[in-house]
Amino acid sequence: MGRGSYCDGAGVSERFVVISGCSGGGKSTLLAALAARGFATVEEPGRRIVAQELAGAGRALPWVDMAAFARRAMALALEDRARAGAMDGWVFFDRGLVDAAVALGGTKAAVRDGTEEHRYHRTVFLTPPWREIYVTDPERQHGFDDAVAEYERLGRAYPALGYEVVVLPKTSVSERVDFVLERLGIAAID
Repeated sequence: MGRGSYCDGAGVSERFVVISGCSGGGKSTLLAALAARGFATVEEPGRRIVAQELAGAGRALPWVDMAAFARRAMALALEDRARAGAMDGWVFFDRGLVDAAVALGGTKAAVRDGTEEHRYHRTVFLTPPWREIYVTDPERQHGFDDAVAEYERLGRAYPALGYEVVVLPKTSVSERVDFVLERLGIAAID
């Protein structure tokens, strides 16, 4: 299949692919590599919110008010998904609505009810915890143990919502891109 086609014609959501998983596991780097190969990508809502909050009042930061942060992330993920509908071909998301709903800490039923009508491709890729590449920065102030706990929550949530979870290998960025494209049945574009 080419860059502009998607799996089975089931609908727009089948061309929306989520890259989720452990913070600091290489999601943003993978998305940048997919963009360099010509695919549409959507930046992580959380990092955009943190950047905005650090430049402003700083009230919806995850280390200040997690609920406010998660609500903003859910709203931004919905906006991103709506805007992505106008994009052609495959669209790769650095996190998505499910990530925000899980961060909000709702029950399984609440997460399901809040995300069911806004589905993504049935295959979700998770970056595993990878201590060797994990770093903190002004937008990621939590430690590695918190990142691992987040990964575990997401690793339970996605399958509970009917998604197939594929853990990405700890390998080079180029090999990860090839792995994702092969798993989706997309012809590689260099």
